[in-house]
Amino acid sequence: MLSRNAAAAPATAPAGAASVAKKVAAPKPAVAAITGTPLQIAHTIATQAGLNQQQWVCLDSLWYQESKFETNARNWRSGAFGIPQALPASRMASAGADWRSNPATQIKWGLSYIDVRYGTACNAWAHWERDRWY
Repeated sequence: MLSRNAAAAPATAPAGAASVAKKVAAPKPAVAAITGTPLQIAHTIATQAGLNQQQWVCLDSLWYQESKFETNARNWRSGAFGIPQALPASRMASAGADWRSNPATQIKWGLSYIDVRYGTACNAWAHWERDRWY
């Protein structure tokens, strides 16, 4: 009979069980989901990505102008979509299948886009201020 009693005698492992146990990897701890408003999620992800306060202010200004941090924001003229206003919108699929509705997926894609295209959020914001798009 199995017992949860600490005084119960320890069970002996079958021969070879120790070597099997070494081969089985321990499960990875679950990654905590980032919760909050899209703005709060953006701040958390941007900070985790290494953006400092100055860069955050630029990113906040840029995405507020583009989408007001609305996950389903759409520019009906161009077809740009989401928080970072991806064009075409389907480009965000590279960040996850849930790109249409998940702010974290959109934000991660947007940060990557900014990094590759402009280097920094402030460079992207400067471009937006000059040309009204990025």
